[in-house]
This record gives sequence, C-alpha cells and structure tokens, in this order.
Amino acid sequence: MSPVIYKDCISKSIDAAQSLPQWYLFEKSENIIGCAGLITNDFISRMHLYPWICAIFIDEERRGNGYGSLLIDKAKEDTRLHGFTYLNLRTDYTNYYEKYGFEYIGQGYHPWEEESRIYQIEE
Repeated sequence: MSPVIYKDCISKSIDAAQSLPQWYLFEKSENIIGCAGLITNDFISRMHLYPWICAIFIDEERRGNGYGSLLIDKAKEDTRLHGFTYLNLRTDYTNYYEKYGFEYIGQGYHPWEEESRIYQIEE
C-alpha cells in the first residue's frame, strides 16, 4: 500500500465529524516508531463488518517490545468507546493475532482479486 494513501487518509480524517476513522501514531523519544488505524473498511469484500484495525506497523528495530499490543489495545478501547461490538482485521499472518484474542472467521476478497484471512474479536 502506498504511503500517499495513508497520508491522505490521515490528513483528511483529522476533522471528520464521525467517530471513524481514527489514526494512532506511536512515539518514543519524540520519534514515530509505529502506527495503526481504526477504519470502516480495509479494502476487503466484507463490507458488513466494521470497524477494522489496519496498517499496524512498528519500526523493525523496535519490534519485540510489546508496542504492537499497545496499538491493538487502543483500537479495542476506541471500538468499545464508540459503541461497536466487534473489532475486525485482515491479514495473511497466522498465530499472531490469536494471542490478542482475535479469532479467524473466514476469507475476504480485495478489489485487486487477492484474498486475506479475516479475524474478529468481540469487545
């Protein structure tokens, strides 16, 4: 995914009137080392599911310190705060998001004709 897409999404959603999207930047010592988003759809065919946590990223040198779990926890908190029952994500990974309570619920399809695993957690 192009960084231009995320920059545009983040900058345009700053003044959004709705509860979604939300974007999170993880800073350490005044440096951005990670990010994530809470959005209505993550380029996936499962339009009936929302919100989605997306773009979870931690700088490679900072991985292994539990920072990703902090971003996930913030998205879970905001999911509850805004009155949503479920939090969803799409990924090609297995055995990672399960440790945060997510369960595999099936496949979803992208506009570019690829598919991803769909995970969900009840909040």
